[in-house]
Amino acid sequence: MRNDDRQRSVRTFAIGVACGFIIGAALVAVLITKYGQIAGVHPAAARMSDDGLADVDSPVLEARPPAAGAAVATTGSSVARMSPAPPDNLAGRQFEMPVEGVRPEQLVRSFEDRRSGSRAHEALDILAPRNTPVRAVEDGTIARLFESKAGGITIYQFDPTQQYCYYYAHLERYAEGLRDGDKVQKGQVIGYVGTSGNAPKNTPHLHFAIFKLTAAKRWWEGTPIDPYDVLR
Repeated sequence: MRNDDRQRSVRTFAIGVACGFIIGAALVAVLITKYGQIAGVHPAAARMSDDGLADVDSPVLEARPPAAGAAVATTGSSVARMSPAPPDNLAGRQFEMPVEGVRPEQLVRSFEDRRSGSRAHEALDILAPRNTPVRAVEDGTIARLFESKAGGITIYQFDPTQQYCYYYAHLERYAEGLRDGDKVQKGQVIGYVGTSGNAPKNTPHLHFAIFKLTAAKRWWEGTPIDPYDVLR
């Protein structure tokens, strides 16, 4: 083979390798963007809100209980949105702050903040150091200890009248010995602030939500209420 033919062959081969690399890299980028599961990254982990906090599952689920171990659903609820003003029988209660050491004036309203798919946040994010104790906001019953891909380690607590449910998400862990059906007292430590689920790993916080239960009293179903107005 002549020298110039060899040079052309080398150039053609090099161009082919470069094109293949570019196409492969583009394909990988598309897969990461679309599915977010390469190298163990969950899709929601890459979808950050303007305040730097990741999107989280809403505590208001579809009108059937999820299968054991299944991810919490974020769509399908037909429950109407609650008025910004909390109901009278909730507004007058003396609640414990759910995160130890946080004062009411430090809270920042985030109920209407937009999350993925233009969905409202419908909760309150309370930032605190990892392993800060999370306390029951009032007396009640542990309706369900639940783990989901978005919310991570979570607690659903019914109030004493079983009209409302309090939802605590992104926990680092549960309080030792906590079980489904346990009676808890206002101020009792039930868990610890963390970053489980799709919370940013460098932003420990409690995702706290309140919703009014339906007549069926299902822990996964209800109408959201802004916790900011209740805790302030």
